[in-house]
Amino acid sequence: MGMTMTQKILAAHAGLSEVKAGQLIEADLDLVLGNDITSPVAIHEMEKMTVKTVFDKDKIALVPDHFVPNKDIKSAEHCKCVRQFAMKHDITNYFEVGQMGIEHALLPEQGLTVAGDVIIGADSHTCTYGALGAFSTGVGSTDMAAGMATGKAWFKVPSAIKFVLTGKPSKWVSGKDVILHIIGMIGVDGALYKSMEFVGDGVANLSMDDRFTIANMAIEAGGKNGIFPVDDLAREYMREHSKREWVEYTADEDAEYEQVIEIDLSTIKSTVSFPHLPENTHTVDSIDEIKIDQVVIGSCTNGRIDDLRVAAKILEGKTVAKGLRVIIIPATQKIYMQAIEEGLVQTFIKAGAVVSTPTCGPCLGGYMGILAEGERCVSTTNRNFVGRMGHVNSEIYLASPAVAAASAITGKISQPSDIGM
Repeated sequence: MGMTMTQKILAAHAGLSEVKAGQLIEADLDLVLGNDITSPVAIHEMEKMTVKTVFDKDKIALVPDHFVPNKDIKSAEHCKCVRQFAMKHDITNYFEVGQMGIEHALLPEQGLTVAGDVIIGADSHTCTYGALGAFSTGVGSTDMAAGMATGKAWFKVPSAIKFVLTGKPSKWVSGKDVILHIIGMIGVDGALYKSMEFVGDGVANLSMDDRFTIANMAIEAGGKNGIFPVDDLAREYMREHSKREWVEYTADEDAEYEQVIEIDLSTIKSTVSFPHLPENTHTVDSIDEIKIDQVVIGSCTNGRIDDLRVAAKILEGKTVAKGLRVIIIPATQKIYMQAIEEGLVQTFIKAGAVVSTPTCGPCLGGYMGILAEGERCVSTTNRNFVGRMGHVNSEIYLASPAVAAASAITGKISQPSDIGM
């Protein structure tokens, strides 16, 4: 029996000719990632080991991004811990305030993730890098510590679901709508510990930013990872951003999948995930009036330049609804600068939005947009659990940048067609 894309990558990194679903392997790592929340735990665990330093200072990435710039003393102490560790071990890829960005947008931008890599990160959305044809997955801080010390990690080889994408998305429909549609279809545990492999002619109609978004939210369906085949668009992205060699893997024709799901992208509509699970999805044209108090456009899921361009196109010459808070967060410094150069930031400010330095802040209820009791937020982030962005009696509606921007204008959940776009 043949192997999937993910299985081929894992076999190569385990030094094996083949692997099968359910098999336990030890694989070499190309990159180990941590942030300001998870890294201190890993650092303290590593200090208990007999090793004197990391396995490779060039293959560790430390990105303080969740509570930065520091929001309080505790977050400052966390970042101090990470900073001191990075200096002590001469970590090449340490990104302090001023150079940092939201980790899962920053690493591909910096060329640290390429096709064929095996990447672990002490953050569940590490699966983002599958957009480039890498195997990347989130792990706990203890596994991160072991990875930093040894350059290896244990995995149970995942089985796979194949998503065959055809057609072309309609105007204003993006990768966020696609992945919300899929999660609504299979549920939050529909791909539990499985590789979600996206193939088909429709992939060519998805931008790299679309693919990053889809891979990013594989974890919201329970997936071990999400992965796309490498095509000309992915190669162009890697040539532009990275100086590293990459290896392309394609699934064997006789690869075994637990399920094959066909999706015509042209049939997908603007989709919103209602509280309090990502699987609770509805198309915007099917819902009654839901008034909102806040809009957040940003995060590791939707803070890239395409996302900001879409939001600016909708907000151009318009004003956000009275009494509504709109917070826009470019995912990296480079994206922030590009948004300034293209005039997007001016558009946002003229419309009545605020623009933040790169941070995960509001996504996890950290800061920069905490919700009070009874408040509702349309957010381009990835999770809408109870209390995720603040009070346990607040509500989060996950949506694309297009839906978020249209909702910002009307003060209720809307799609661009509702405002004549």
